[in-house]
Amino acid sequence: MLPAAAALFCCWQAVLAADAPTVFRRTIERVASLDPAEAASAYAARSVALVYETLLEYDYVARPYRLIPGLAASLPEISADGLTYTVRISPEARFAPDLCFGRDEQGQPRGRPVTAADAVFALKRLADTKLASPGYWLLDGRVRGLDRFRAASRASSPTDYSIPVEGLQATDARTLRIELLQPCPPFLWMLAMTYTAVVPPEAVQAYGRAFGEHPVGSGPYRLAAWRRNYQMRFERDPHWRGWRQGPAAFTAGAGPRPFDRLLFPVMDDSSTQWLAFMAGELDMQGEIARDSWELVVTPEGTLRPELAERGLCLESMPTLEVAYIGINMDDPLLGANRALRQALNCAFDAPRWERYYQGRVLAADGPVPPGVAGRLDTPPPYGFDLDKARALLAEAGYAGGISPATGRRLRLTLDLGRTTQEVRESTELIVAFMERVGIELVPEYHNWPAFLRKVSQRQSQLFRIGWVGDYPDAENFLQLFYSPNASPGPNRCNFRAPAFDALYREALAAVDESERLRRYGDMQSIVRTECPWIFMHFTRAYTLRHQRVQGFRPHDFPYGMEKYLRCGE
Repeated sequence: MLPAAAALFCCWQAVLAADAPTVFRRTIERVASLDPAEAASAYAARSVALVYETLLEYDYVARPYRLIPGLAASLPEISADGLTYTVRISPEARFAPDLCFGRDEQGQPRGRPVTAADAVFALKRLADTKLASPGYWLLDGRVRGLDRFRAASRASSPTDYSIPVEGLQATDARTLRIELLQPCPPFLWMLAMTYTAVVPPEAVQAYGRAFGEHPVGSGPYRLAAWRRNYQMRFERDPHWRGWRQGPAAFTAGAGPRPFDRLLFPVMDDSSTQWLAFMAGELDMQGEIARDSWELVVTPEGTLRPELAERGLCLESMPTLEVAYIGINMDDPLLGANRALRQALNCAFDAPRWERYYQGRVLAADGPVPPGVAGRLDTPPPYGFDLDKARALLAEAGYAGGISPATGRRLRLTLDLGRTTQEVRESTELIVAFMERVGIELVPEYHNWPAFLRKVSQRQSQLFRIGWVGDYPDAENFLQLFYSPNASPGPNRCNFRAPAFDALYREALAAVDESERLRRYGDMQSIVRTECPWIFMHFTRAYTLRHQRVQGFRPHDFPYGMEKYLRCGE
């Protein structure tokens, strides 16, 4: 006989199964893989977090942000010296049924409990050189003994995952112990990142290179269908423990239901997205096209009354997103010429850029967004100044933008990962900025996977991209310049500065918060002077939704948050 709570839950599922499935629809960019270790883009991370779970996750409603248990039964216990983290896995956490676990007595795919050994395996995968995970930077130089495992992965084929790592131990089936080499204040935030999501070894072994297309997780949804470059479909797992208890729990018949099905079509054209949203074919519009802005938002930043009368809702918030043009420091022309990089920053017309985006962005004065502790708020040394840009060009050896080697204009190439009208129009504006000082900027457009591949292989000269904060700490933005994180890691500009690296390590080791924040400021000064980026803007998010979507809250870390949405119909 089933326990009373389990029997009641089965009854709920029977009631829900009799109704038509509730469906949530919003667009998504192209996703290359659903392997958590390869989730380099925000779009991949959002998809991965539907299927897999991390040990910790963000409280959906708390501001300022705080962490709550995910797969963990409670928040980790941390030793007094800040080096040892003890995490206990929820006893109810289970991987969804899949053939990689075999079949049961009725011939159906089995599932199984999530164990601490699975968490050890998932973290080891980030260090496996054969996988070349862009998420290795989370653990690089941090976990005791992991460097030996990484070295062994280079020497053996296939990688031997039975090699012990002193700092990653499953002390029993439900207890994980992580030992760090030195204190790392942001480490708790890192345990909520999708790179660290727990995966079963059986699935990795069974599906091999196709594992990224066949996710097997313990999360609230399962991948049901995936037509690459067209649509992803996820189905709710009614047996997920979080529907019964925890912040995403619901009571059948007592209010709106979770969405049973998530449809994520790929729509590159912003006009097509807008028409689909207004026709009710999409439930949420995460970006409002520039051409539609004045039709949607009043000068005061509120939703126009006629749209509110149609059942639309508008939410906005400042975000932890920075947009920039990366300068490949491995490029022989740009990497060796600091004055040229400084000139490019001075040529970028930030006031004109803000007007173009109708106040939806704030000009960036460095890599760290406003509102993040440790941000440097002094005026930037190489902000918009055309006279200074021209003087720096002359200092760089390109007076008037002319190359003395060829007698012709300096020609630079800018790679882009989207081909939407808004991207093309705004890129034309950047081209015009550089034209003012005599530089010829040539855009090259790619689809997103091809763009990321080119950048990670260090083949770009300039590339337009952004960074969405992984956690609310300045370190997360400053690690984009730490030399061990160079491509294919998050230091996509391949910046190297020994003084910066030393400050970065000192900041992480600092026990005193004021000391750590002071070093953060010094690191930002180095980046502002060396200019490995053209600093563009910080983003403010505006989200439109139909009223039927209830429970939505804007969030800087929305990974897996669809489990909190409810269908109001």
